[in-house]
Amino acid sequence: MVCVTSTSITYQASAPVIKRPNTVAVGTIVWLGSEVMFFAGLFAIYFTLRSMSPELWEFEANRLNFPFSLTNTIILVASSFTCQFGVFAAERLQPYATGWKPTQWGMVEWFFLTYAMGAVFVAGQIWEYASLVSEGIAIDSNAYGSAFYLTTGFHGLHVTGGLIAFLLVIGRVFAVKNFGHREATSAIVVSYYWHFVDVVWIGLFLVIYVLR
Repeated sequence: MVCVTSTSITYQASAPVIKRPNTVAVGTIVWLGSEVMFFAGLFAIYFTLRSMSPELWEFEANRLNFPFSLTNTIILVASSFTCQFGVFAAERLQPYATGWKPTQWGMVEWFFLTYAMGAVFVAGQIWEYASLVSEGIAIDSNAYGSAFYLTTGFHGLHVTGGLIAFLLVIGRVFAVKNFGHREATSAIVVSYYWHFVDVVWIGLFLVIYVLR
């Protein structure tokens, strides 16, 4: 009788673990790169028209309400900070507040505040448009009006898109039973977009309202 013994061999893979970047985040960054090119084109249009009509630009730019626009800009820039606080809460997987203090707020509370500030900015921009139109500065009035409404209008549409994204992320939190890394990634991606539109507006504000 022949006895055959089998030896079990335990193999441990020594290959390093590869951490792949999140595809959603990478895709968002690539898309924002295309948005940079889009707004670069708008800036080029603005500067081209401005160089062709410097006297018109000087006259029309002096009719802008700088204090109001500065206040509206501060509100939008401040919303980037509230948005980032929401991201911090999402990264620690805290969707809701654990207390009434801001330091205890979750992602939902910070994103609701960000949404409100962004909505105030859009409402302020609409009010500014109405005031300028009443003063004779319309999109079809002259080159300045076309450049002004084209650049700020497209930015306003992007801010509105960001507000919709905030609502979708907040709604997703209420729809799921457990807040996990997937929901946190959605919040982070939306913050990328919001920071982007804030930076673009800072550039527009400096060009249109400061460098007259």
